Amino acid sequence: MNTDAGHIFNFRKRPRQADDHFPRPKHPRLADDDLFLRRKHRRLADDLFHRHLHGSQRKPSYLLDILPSCFYPLLPIPPRAGIAAFDMGNFISSAFSDCMPKDGGLGLYRDWVDASQDARDLTVATRDDVGLGRRVLSRRISDSRKAALQASVPPWEKREPHYKDALKKAVLRDKRLGELKVEARLQEEKLDELRKPKEDLAQFFIPLTAEEEEEVHDCLYGSGSSSEVLVLHESSNIEVSKEKIRCLRPHGWLNDEVINLFLELLKERGIREPKRSLKCHFFNTFFYKKLACGKNGYDYKSVKRWTTRRKLGYELIECDKIFVPVHQNVHWCLAIINMKAKTLQYLDSLGGNDPRVPRMLARYIVEEVKDKSNKEVDINSWTEEVVDCIPLQQNGYDCGMFMLKYMDFLSRGASLSFDQEHMEYFRKRTVKEIIKLRAD
Repeated sequence: MNTDAGHIFNFRKRPRQADDHFPRPKHPRLADDDLFLRRKHRRLADDLFHRHLHGSQRKPSYLLDILPSCFYPLLPIPPRAGIAAFDMGNFISSAFSDCMPKDGGLGLYRDWVDASQDARDLTVATRDDVGLGRRVLSRRISDSRKAALQASVPPWEKREPHYKDALKKAVLRDKRLGELKVEARLQEEKLDELRKPKEDLAQFFIPLTAEEEEEVHDCLYGSGSSSEVLVLHESSNIEVSKEKIRCLRPHGWLNDEVINLFLELLKERGIREPKRSLKCHFFNTFFYKKLACGKNGYDYKSVKRWTTRRKLGYELIECDKIFVPVHQNVHWCLAIINMKAKTLQYLDSLGGNDPRVPRMLARYIVEEVKDKSNKEVDINSWTEEVVDCIPLQQNGYDCGMFMLKYMDFLSRGASLSFDQEHMEYFRKRTVKEIIKLRAD
């Protein structure tokens, strides 16, 4: 045994003798100093004894290499994220030069989305990590009157009828009723699948020709002035420059100009091919912000003139689906007013949920139909649906492309038969369609 360690061990374990007491000085100040020295000596002895038995307690230098990306320090959202072409991939590689995360920045991007939602007065968690299905609320009240108004039940949300509550209780008492209901629903779904014609998804995955590939590459990486206007959509007066279209490079965040122009092309495709498309309306990226961010929150008057028959040539009540892009500070989501199925749907490529969005749109469609068509919408018969069986992004920069492809497929009545691996192709295809001003 080491001599110092053995001495320490004997010092700790040797029974105290009667003559081992420390003489107490007469002066109280000297007594306090002596007590302090004795305690300090014992602390040093304990430390040496602990090191002897357990070895060095130094933390490994390779800690950042073995930790998952969720344990990296949360970096603030860079100011340049709001510019026309923000490259998430370059930002991640420069921020984590020594230990590049393997998830493509997905963990950091989720933290940004959560942080941006936490900054609001009332936010809902975008994902359920514990798997209990509960909605976690984070509240910061600045005005008690405003909070009370937000917490109050809207006039169109009435209590559930008595017979429905009685049916639920009966199902709880007799499990066979619940089993029959599930079996009937499964049989209906099987019949629906048999009635559906087989989908032709080849139209969504047409390969680019060598000439188109070269043209796309020149738009994204070619030389020349970045302010050069590549295309001008005359009916919407949207112009896209080289700088704007470069957001379609890999790892880029999509901007408003590219998204809104693509939505105009989807609208024109529906008019050009009515038999292959549902009757849809596509709001631009500024609609929901205008509707939801008035002085008192909801503001129908600010968007009342956006949907006159004179401008559109139709009324929203005539549509099958109404698509509403929703920008959650650093994240694109999609809301759908399904007039045919009477549902308010919310699609988030991160698997999140924000119940305020469908409720805001429910209030909007009631006022819109009353104002334009002079008809009443029984919103109590509608349902809110968080569409969770959808393709999800696996990185921190493809939310905009997922939102566009949700609209592209659903406006054709097709299932969402794509995945993260298709995003590189979809970016190139979107560049081609914008250049030609025609969505295939």
